Amino acid sequence: MQFSDGAHHPVVVVGGGQAGLATSRQLGWHGVDHLVLEADRVGSEWRNRRWDSFCLVTPNWQCRLPGFPYDGPEPDGFMVRDEIVGYLEDYRRTFDVPIVEGVRATRLDSGFRIATTAGTITAGQVVVATGPYQTPRIPRMAERLRVVQLHSSQYKNPDQLPPGEVVVVGTGQSGCQIAEDLHLAGRTVHLATGSAPRVARFYRGLDVVTWLDRMGYYRKGIDEFEDADAVRLRANHYVTGRDGGRDIDLRRFALEGMRLYGRLVDADPQVLRFAGDLGRNLDHADAVSEGIKDAIDAYIDSERIDAPEEDRYQPVWQPDAEPEELSLQGIGAIVWSTGFRRDDGWIRVPVFDGQGRPSHRRGVTSVPGLYFVGLPWQHTWGSGRFAGVADDAQYLAERIVEHRAGVHWIAGLHRTVA
Repeated sequence: MQFSDGAHHPVVVVGGGQAGLATSRQLGWHGVDHLVLEADRVGSEWRNRRWDSFCLVTPNWQCRLPGFPYDGPEPDGFMVRDEIVGYLEDYRRTFDVPIVEGVRATRLDSGFRIATTAGTITAGQVVVATGPYQTPRIPRMAERLRVVQLHSSQYKNPDQLPPGEVVVVGTGQSGCQIAEDLHLAGRTVHLATGSAPRVARFYRGLDVVTWLDRMGYYRKGIDEFEDADAVRLRANHYVTGRDGGRDIDLRRFALEGMRLYGRLVDADPQVLRFAGDLGRNLDHADAVSEGIKDAIDAYIDSERIDAPEEDRYQPVWQPDAEPEELSLQGIGAIVWSTGFRRDDGWIRVPVFDGQGRPSHRRGVTSVPGLYFVGLPWQHTWGSGRFAGVADDAQYLAERIVEHRAGVHWIAGLHRTVA
């Protein structure tokens, strides 16, 4: 599709990842003319911000974009990076998504005037599908360090890093998987832990994701939680789909030589300093995992399901002491697995709360005709993922159709009065 400077479109979707593509398909199904803008290429986040060995942490059967569920040979497997990109490319071709690649939206004003790197267009309605992971978050203490540093979004493989030991900061999904990648390659890894929880890969005969899906967890709306704001900010549980899927057990890594620390709290050019919370962080991660197993046990009992018994996890390692410092002598690189922040500065429409987050209900903002899609916990756990974005896209497509009908009715009424 060609970009036309000065054109008007009934609907413009900004972003060509899974959320933007799903929204496009639902708009097309409703017969709504629209344009999708993508700053780079379809699935650019998966192409550019994932390491070489990256794979999904949820089973392939959860890849169910609207009208295009996964139908490959390994529904219980975990697609690797290039397969994920291929899935999105196939989706784009199958539904002939009206997308313009290589055009970045640089400003959205009230009245839905959209400035881009290729010119300016206007829209009747706008869907922001740029996702939650725009700007890498790196603590200011990094400025004091004289060692090679990169964010997890820049990491590709162990050979990319200079010789020496490697510090990985953060134990969310990316941090734990990158630490494992380096560990398996024989690099000495120093891992600064945080409060992220973990989850078992398999339990009592099934992938834990399968159990949670059967239990209805992934269909639970954010408004059903008493602490909705806290739920939206929770770190994802760490686990991996690598080599068919397995637990990530930091205690076992420690037995194998990985050096574990508490939360990184300060740094200077010679030394990193840590909080004394390593044991607490490990215990918390294990407790969350075992709590999920408790819920699965209760579900199995209540539904009288014939499932194999399984012994519970027993910690294989305990820290003898809480290391407080690490000399940077011999450290070749630091990988900051410290997450991202949103960058909505280009949106000049008053739809943000006091903390700069989009204010919405199921993606519908207080400004008629402006929507967000693909946000974490926009409505359910799967909102920003392959698993649940279809429902959000369908919901917004229906609201867009309703809005258009209302605008047309009011315009017709004005003409009749005149």
